[in-house]
Amino acid sequence: MAPGDEPGDPPPSFTPSTKVLACTLLTGLLLVITALRGGEPPQPSAAQSFLPSLRPGAGSTAPAASPSVPALPPSVPVRLRVPVIGVDAPMTELTLDETGALRPPPADMPAFAGWYGDGTAPGSVGTAVTAGHVDTREGPGVFYRLGALAKGDTIEITRADRRTAVFTVDAVELYAKDAFPDEKVYGGSDGPELRVITCGGEYAEGKGYQGNVVVYATLTAVT
Repeated sequence: MAPGDEPGDPPPSFTPSTKVLACTLLTGLLLVITALRGGEPPQPSAAQSFLPSLRPGAGSTAPAASPSVPALPPSVPVRLRVPVIGVDAPMTELTLDETGALRPPPADMPAFAGWYGDGTAPGSVGTAVTAGHVDTREGPGVFYRLGALAKGDTIEITRADRRTAVFTVDAVELYAKDAFPDEKVYGGSDGPELRVITCGGEYAEGKGYQGNVVVYATLTAVT
């Protein structure tokens, strides 16, 4: 599906298996093993995490930064903006590979943000999943500064229907790649939510990044 095309029925939520998740973390989002190192990307602080009693999957849903607005019908996302960290990126559809792992944007498209095309459309009911590179051999990727986001920051996604879904960040968390909470990150939602994922944590020579940064956000406005 190309930008500008309208989907038919609402796409299913993305609920990967452990195998899918493992492949995604080890090969899908981790494409910087031989990257040129020019400094470390920022990492989220503990202050940006969910409070322990409010963690998704722990008996409650993710707390919205402010009351959510009615969900939008499905429409293809075409551009993602994160003003506070200077991101203004075109979007490309992501698919699953033959093993069921989520493919990231191609390595020669480091400035693109990806959207899982068979999942929830950003702004619609459910959990929309976006992902992009933190860096590549050529330098910083689209989400190099993702770990610098804080609660209350906004993420804007312009859609093919010419509406912009504005999400407010609820939390930013860092997970080790061998302890990634797939249900917490990818689980369904009764409201319109967004996840933005990139590599993070320590960088080990020959192994790459040892974790993933995940931004949780809730739809709070439509323009």
